[in-house]
Amino acid sequence: FYNIYLDYEGINNLKTVNDNAGIKPVEVAQEIIDLLLFAREMHSNTGGVTNIAMGPVLKIWHYYRGEAEYDPANAQVPPWEDLVEASRYTDLDQVIVDTEKNTVFLTDPRMSLDVGAVAKGFATETVAKEIEAAGLTAGVISAGGNVRLIGVPPEEERDRWGIGVQDPDASIFGGDEKLLDVIYLKSGSVDTSGDYQRYYIVDGKTYHHLIDPQTLMPAEHFRVVTVAAESAAVADFMSTSLFLLPLEQSIALAESMDNLEALWILHGGEMKTTREMREMLRSSGAGGSDTD
Repeated sequence: FYNIYLDYEGINNLKTVNDNAGIKPVEVAQEIIDLLLFAREMHSNTGGVTNIAMGPVLKIWHYYRGEAEYDPANAQVPPWEDLVEASRYTDLDQVIVDTEKNTVFLTDPRMSLDVGAVAKGFATETVAKEIEAAGLTAGVISAGGNVRLIGVPPEEERDRWGIGVQDPDASIFGGDEKLLDVIYLKSGSVDTSGDYQRYYIVDGKTYHHLIDPQTLMPAEHFRVVTVAAESAAVADFMSTSLFLLPLEQSIALAESMDNLEALWILHGGEMKTTREMREMLRSSGAGGSDTD
């Protein structure tokens, strides 16, 4: 449903919506309506920093990153004028969601949706709820940078899950010694956004995939932002949002949210955390049970 790149026979997905921008409303599944309404609500509640209507800008960055993967020696940064022109067609108010007819319409043919900041978490949360309703009492769903916890660990000596905080300079296959810390929690979801996940290099400078809507360039405030929240959808959306904001604004936004904790890894390696997140870390003495 959430794919913006591929068509599927008999299914109207987000690519179908984008292909019909400025042409006609597209009837979609309830899952897409729910996703878009959630993204719009979160956009409003967080000051508009993460915008699913940024598709025209992100499409340009996706293209140049793809070209760089194919031919690294000739990697280029997108022309500034192209990014500015694309940014003119990113008004979320021009995304018309009709909840009675279950249709989505982009009013301008130059618009497009990109739900990369929320779709994985939203889908993960949907699956987790279905699994819980089916009676599973303990488990972990790992979906890339998003981890959703179900119940408590089955081991008698543990009542908390431990989720590692990846060292952005280490191999993802490095094992425990490559973790900066471990977050211990009883439930909910943990999601990480980082500058090491999808990137390319031009003249020695790294350009990652998390694009600041203000500068139209990759955000440069942090190496990593990790969020713990009750919902995988919220954790996914918020890890991106907090990554895009300067430190003081990012911390203020995190602390304004109920049932959400966060940590930030700065470029020099320093770690900042919300107060309760600090108490959840192995480095602060937290462990897998109340007796640790």
